[in-house]
Amino acid sequence: MPTLAMNPFDRNVIKQLTIGIVFVTAALTAVLWLSQSLRFVDLIVNRGLSTGTFFHLIMLLLPDFLVIILPVAVFVAVVFTYTRLLNDREIVVMGAVGVSPLGLAAPALVTALIATVLGYILYFTVLPYSFGLFKQFQWDIRYNYSHVLLEEGAFTDFGGGVTVYVRERSADGSLRGILLHDARDRDQAYTLMAERGALVQTESGARVVLFNGSRQQVEPDSKKFSILYFDRYALDLDRARKSGADRYREPRERSMSELLNAKSDPGVLEQDQGKFIVEAHRRLTAPISSLGFSLIGLSVLLSGRYRRGGQLKANLIAIAIVVAFALATLSVENMSARKLGLVPLMYVCVLVPVFGGLFVLVRQPRFSALTRFFKAKEA
Repeated sequence: MPTLAMNPFDRNVIKQLTIGIVFVTAALTAVLWLSQSLRFVDLIVNRGLSTGTFFHLIMLLLPDFLVIILPVAVFVAVVFTYTRLLNDREIVVMGAVGVSPLGLAAPALVTALIATVLGYILYFTVLPYSFGLFKQFQWDIRYNYSHVLLEEGAFTDFGGGVTVYVRERSADGSLRGILLHDARDRDQAYTLMAERGALVQTESGARVVLFNGSRQQVEPDSKKFSILYFDRYALDLDRARKSGADRYREPRERSMSELLNAKSDPGVLEQDQGKFIVEAHRRLTAPISSLGFSLIGLSVLLSGRYRRGGQLKANLIAIAIVVAFALATLSVENMSARKLGLVPLMYVCVLVPVFGGLFVLVRQPRFSALTRFFKAKEA
């Protein structure tokens, strides 16, 4: 029974490609993490978010980064590896023993296919789950007052019209010198001042408990100022807090069945139905970019003229073609959300590089690289 066995050249190329993909993915992920983490600085500074919770929040974004980075990482690894093989004349040697351009590209195609399968796994299972957890976690942090850090000598906006000032905050969490302004009802806005108090989280929601203070209010009609002194005053902040049930789930959080049935789902806004359908087709098409981008690089490098001075021109051409297809795909996705009749173009943008690259590699004559090399050398 025949068995599939890779030759040493294929194994070596796949090993180099794997190392390159891991390195590029890690580097690009670090850059994206750094840029995205700046969005959550407010959660640390003003919401008292711990470092561990912050990194957990960032980790939930990892699948969202990977689906974007993976096709780029595969393309960069393919171009870098095959450029080095051309410069070291390993491609020329393999061509001399009868390996066709398609055969030379086989290790890269196997690696790209694996990356494509990984992309589908991320898009269909991991991404909706992790991104949903991220959005829910982010929502809970923003609207759960137990996370709020009241800074000394600073005004803290709770949202919904509630602002709190604290002169001093002790180690046990108690507050001293408190000023609270409640403008949730603009016609009945009032100000509370107290010697001490605490912010607590109860089963019914967030609550501020104040001791030894006063409640001051100006009547909107009569402009009469009134003041009420109290020994203990409890203010329920739950009206300013939104519940998790009110959160609108984004397309990336939904399953494929939810996306495809967006038009019949009463929970989907009419103006967002196009975005939901486009997201479903994006999950079907986007992973193919790993294979398409790889074939662009392979077809340009393995069908071009060998140059002893390097493959800079071929690399720039491959990069330009990939950028053009990436921009075209992005543009088509944005237009398709407004006009669903353009959705088939999403498939065109990802399949043209695949079939075009395969066509170039199959039609490329055997020994072309070797023949051109010797012709150039003789000249």
